[in-house]
Amino acid sequence: MLTEGQDYVLVPQGVWEKLYEWYKGGPSLPRKMILQGFYHRKYNVEVYPLCLKLIDSRDDSQSIIWLSRKASVTELFQKVCALRGIERDKACIWDYFNKRKHARLIVSNKSLEEANLQMDQDILLEEVDGCHSSRFGMDSTGNELALVSLEPSRSPLTIARGPTLSNGHSSGYRSNLYPGSSLSSGLTDMDDGFDAYNSVRKGEKGGLAGLQNLGNTCFMNSALQCLVHTPPLVEYFLKDYSDEINTENPLGMHGELALAFGELLRKSWSSGRTAIAPRVFKGKLARFAPQFSGYNQHDSQELLAFLLDGLHEDLNRVKQKPYIEMKDSDGRPDEEVAAECWKNHKARNDSVIVDVCQGQYKSTLVCPVCSKISITFDPFMYLSLPLPSTITRTMTVTVFYGDGSCLPMPYAVSVLKNGFCKDLLLALGTACCLKSDESLVLAEVYGNKIYRFLESPLEPLISIKDDERIVAFRFKKKGMGKTKLVIFHRWQEKFTTDYLRIGTGLFGTPLVTYLGEDQPSGANIETAVSKVLSPFKRTYPSAKAHIGKENGFLSDGLDEQCGSSDAMSVANAELEVTSSTDLSLPLLLIDDSFMNFKAFKKDTFFESGKILRVVLDWTDKEQELYDANYLKDIPEIHKAGFAAKKTRQEAISLSSCLDAFLMEEPLGPDDMWYCPRCKEHRQAIKKLDLWMLPEIIVFHLKRFTYGRYLKNKIDTFVNFPIHNLDLSKYVMNKDGQSCVYELYAISNHYGGLGGGHYTAYAKLVDENRWYHFDDSHVSPVNESDVKTSAAYLLFYKRVRTESKVETGEASHSHFIS
Repeated sequence: MLTEGQDYVLVPQGVWEKLYEWYKGGPSLPRKMILQGFYHRKYNVEVYPLCLKLIDSRDDSQSIIWLSRKASVTELFQKVCALRGIERDKACIWDYFNKRKHARLIVSNKSLEEANLQMDQDILLEEVDGCHSSRFGMDSTGNELALVSLEPSRSPLTIARGPTLSNGHSSGYRSNLYPGSSLSSGLTDMDDGFDAYNSVRKGEKGGLAGLQNLGNTCFMNSALQCLVHTPPLVEYFLKDYSDEINTENPLGMHGELALAFGELLRKSWSSGRTAIAPRVFKGKLARFAPQFSGYNQHDSQELLAFLLDGLHEDLNRVKQKPYIEMKDSDGRPDEEVAAECWKNHKARNDSVIVDVCQGQYKSTLVCPVCSKISITFDPFMYLSLPLPSTITRTMTVTVFYGDGSCLPMPYAVSVLKNGFCKDLLLALGTACCLKSDESLVLAEVYGNKIYRFLESPLEPLISIKDDERIVAFRFKKKGMGKTKLVIFHRWQEKFTTDYLRIGTGLFGTPLVTYLGEDQPSGANIETAVSKVLSPFKRTYPSAKAHIGKENGFLSDGLDEQCGSSDAMSVANAELEVTSSTDLSLPLLLIDDSFMNFKAFKKDTFFESGKILRVVLDWTDKEQELYDANYLKDIPEIHKAGFAAKKTRQEAISLSSCLDAFLMEEPLGPDDMWYCPRCKEHRQAIKKLDLWMLPEIIVFHLKRFTYGRYLKNKIDTFVNFPIHNLDLSKYVMNKDGQSCVYELYAISNHYGGLGGGHYTAYAKLVDENRWYHFDDSHVSPVNESDVKTSAAYLLFYKRVRTESKVETGEASHSHFIS
């Protein structure tokens, strides 16, 4: 659970050697680069090598072996033989996972990852006499090993049509295990009380097997339990699906992911209450999706998205995808366009996942300039719903006038705690009576510099901490030219005593304005600076301006930390001062590193479209003319008080989350839409509507919010119905299908970001009873207890009407409630 950049950093070997030479210390922790991925292969640093516990059967001694998971089985043999002093031809090594023999490791170039060896698992060393061992064929207790392998065969045929024995041959009783398979002898049910893994007792129900945690794999176990308890998928994978495996799809995994999932599902429904170690599935996951490899915690929703998409491509009935050119809606009826889009989608994508899990939504984009309307109908596999917050926070922001028309003024506004910068801008605009032809630009001030401009309206407000200082610059929209000018302030006294320490004299809040000229000059800069300084002119100039905290603002007291720090190698700053400058204000041009300073004249011209930065040296003259106190000590976002009370988050409903998801909103600046009429990218207004609902609908509650500087988890309780979720008011297409759904599974997340723990609730529909799946542990749970604030993924199935069940329209009648 170590986090790179927080708990450790990765450095090249040469850097480590220099650090060690300078500071000593240690120990050295060398790590290898390993090649990962299937389609997009890339090198990653293997921070956690594979740790194996070697048990020597000759003396029951135990040793620890560290190897890369990309190391070969041959390398493992070499290391074991050297460590234990045994000849290669006399060494027999077993995969001894859970203290039970699973497979004998054969010397080969197969990697340890491909051999499904897991972190901290046991391997068993036996000494063989020739080709036989004294304990060969026996487990740790001396009993004969069962002939059935606990992991599926590598053969696709046997995985899809039933398990195989450890020697690779199908057993005689396999032909009556799976009804509908090509190997079936005509029996419709499995032998009573006997299954492929010899572990179900008579009368014991399937679907109650836990999944062993293989090292932070609770996220995977949680998502898998929800899927293996999805009724249509259970019925599909318990039958013969081998004919639908698409091994030629370049977007798929050659059918291997579907085979591994199908085998896991079959084990889950045939192993009683015996926990399953999903090692083969995890191995496939690591191979095809290296982002889930290793032993870090991941997001169950991200895994679910990958898994559903991967299963679809592995089971896609379309072998050759046709090229289809999409047409614009061009004012045609929605029904016609939607049917055309779905037909085109099905021509390229046709699988059980599409049949069961995919719906269709209507997406409407409106150009804010020419009002061009674009309507498309797109498929969806799940819906990611935002959680509207009911908790507010007070934020104090100081508004400066970019045109120098008024003095700065702090405003305290109330906004949603989990809102965005667009909400803050809206509240500020109302508070300061912003006109329709004006605009606000947010910025964070740190160390008397602009630390960052908050340009994205979708930047989460949680990224702004209470002790930070935020300002807003107010401009006329038509006055926001191409070139942004940032003006910094510096005391002249410190400048004159030691000009090399150029950054140490900065004070106050930088001012921001715009230069409207196509090619701004030094004269334009001087005019703009004079204009924004005009509100600070003293009515009665004094001989010496009194520098103090007279405006009632709270003391600053911040120390510089960021990359543009005053303390940055200031001794290397270069200063070019020209006595022939003709400016009436002491201005110097500076770069963004605050390392290079340059004088300029009125007739100096600058390139348009870039950010220009100047520093104003406050001499005695400037201090007499202007009151600098207005620039000093702007208030923090929120000053915590002793009597501050925590506001409790009120519960929100699933319907309010849906309303927020379907709300009209502008696209972000990083997600611009190309308007075919304007021939330019525009920040269009987007509106989503549900058009067609699938048999299985998954709601992803967006509890994790990611800003540029901060991540957060929302623990709000979402009140969702277990029965009779009626979505009819949200569906535009009235096609006669039932819009009533029933909950059957939940993926839960407990704890905070970067860790925590995942579990699942799942309902055995035939039994009409809920169970709690916590890795290996499975226990019954009351239906009323499954609604918690930990709910992260909600799985609903369509409830069909009685008339449709009777007419045979419901093919899954034994799962219907």
